[in-house]
Amino acid sequence: MTPQNLLDHTDQGHLWPAPLTAQAGFDLNAAYAKALEVRQLRIARGEQPRGFKVGFTNRTIWPRYNVFAPIWGSVWDSTLTLCNGEGAISLARTCQPRLEPEVVFGMKATPALGATLEQLFDAIEWVAPGFEIVQSHLPDWKFLPADTVADGALHARLLVGRRVPVRELASNASALDALLASASVALLRNGDAVEQGHGRNVLDSPLRALLHFVETLRACTGAPELQAGDVVTTGTWTDAWPVLPGEEWSAHFSEPLPSLTVTFDPGTIGRDDLPTG
Repeated sequence: MTPQNLLDHTDQGHLWPAPLTAQAGFDLNAAYAKALEVRQLRIARGEQPRGFKVGFTNRTIWPRYNVFAPIWGSVWDSTLTLCNGEGAISLARTCQPRLEPEVVFGMKATPALGATLEQLFDAIEWVAPGFEIVQSHLPDWKFLPADTVADGALHARLLVGRRVPVRELASNASALDALLASASVALLRNGDAVEQGHGRNVLDSPLRALLHFVETLRACTGAPELQAGDVVTTGTWTDAWPVLPGEEWSAHFSEPLPSLTVTFDPGTIGRDDLPTG
């Protein structure tokens, strides 16, 4: 499929006709090149990049999805919603949507080249809970890593909760790293417990996942630089759970991280949009 074909399927919420990895030689490098072409198409039509998502940082679920390393993709003004703890978003034109509780960083500066954890800490403005809605345009969430990269890194929506200045949580990188690694989250659907997760699931801590992303982004030919004002969501603390219109989901993070609740606007969901798994 061409970059425009990929964008059309994203816009319409339709399944792909076949995996891109069915093509000989379609590897991760080719997938990132294709994703960057789609990014340029979105910018050309007026969408504004607002940051990045990092996916597959949770090692506990790698075998489930047959993916064994993180990926990254873009977040857009059209996919990002900010709230103070409770928000509503639509699942319209998503494809097999699932929900992930995550920690999101807001950047106040571009990290230094070869940044240490402490230098990365100095480039962060705030930390917040987030719900990323991920999607797959291949049936039953069956794919190879290169497919997920070309599929926008599976990003559909991002709800960001109350943003806490980073220095209200920790005075330095070591303290923030330890805080986030030891933190936990309880995930609930319509008030019923679904799963417990931990910050250490995410490459040992979300701060380390952010550092890994910064290094990976700079190693990708043609990729943009992380900028002041960008948001970066760092990967799910639990499995990714299928969601439906009308449901309410909550993530109760351990203190001092805030909690977050999302309600999915009621509405019709199409055949290709039905969650599976």
